[in-house]
Amino acid sequence: MEESISLIEILKIIQKRLFLILSLVFVCSGISAIISYYVLPPIYEAETQILVNQKNSGQEYGWSQLETDLQLIDTYNVIIRSPVILTKVIEKLKLNTTPESLAGQINVSNADNSKVVNIRVEDESPLKSVEIANTVAEVFKEEIPSLMNVDNISILSVAKLSENPSPVKPNKLINVAIAAIIGLMLGVGLAFLLAFLDTTIKTEQDIEEILALPIMGIVKSISEKDLEIPLPSRTPRGN
Repeated sequence: MEESISLIEILKIIQKRLFLILSLVFVCSGISAIISYYVLPPIYEAETQILVNQKNSGQEYGWSQLETDLQLIDTYNVIIRSPVILTKVIEKLKLNTTPESLAGQINVSNADNSKVVNIRVEDESPLKSVEIANTVAEVFKEEIPSLMNVDNISILSVAKLSENPSPVKPNKLINVAIAAIIGLMLGVGLAFLLAFLDTTIKTEQDIEEILALPIMGIVKSISEKDLEIPLPSRTPRGN
């Protein structure tokens, strides 16, 4: 019984503050839509792949060489985003940025036990993202022999600019949906907070809950008109 009453009270609170809840949902969704569609710049992504493969002169490729290449990949992932490589990339492309800032645009990854390293670059310009990705791969291939005293890098695929590039960020619909959920949570939370802070007595049930006594009667409000006592009418006496 208590659970059903509590559920009814919850529904009443939500119903009472429904306008407030819906208003917060629309406001949060609107703000998110404006930011996503008109404020945040579109971000494009380009990807190039390099292959870590030890070159040999007619000798059979052994298991030890495979293990060596796989162990070097973690080191290569760090070197690719290091100032040693990115400084030369900035110089070649004449970019107005720093190696630290450029490193934030680059993501290097590879699948488990895979010798293929993926270099993904994000930028506001689709053309620049392609140029940076390809230049990073080229500079890394040129510099790795002197840095690690090995020559086991091959460019597997280069980044290409598509005819109609589409941005990968921001995901506008997801942003609006998340904002709507946040607005709904804020609205419901605010509705319950206002109900919790409201300690005024509004109904007979409120009195019963506070005093734990049954109500025996209700005093009706009396208006001033009801307080007026009509005077008895006088009939004229006959002569």
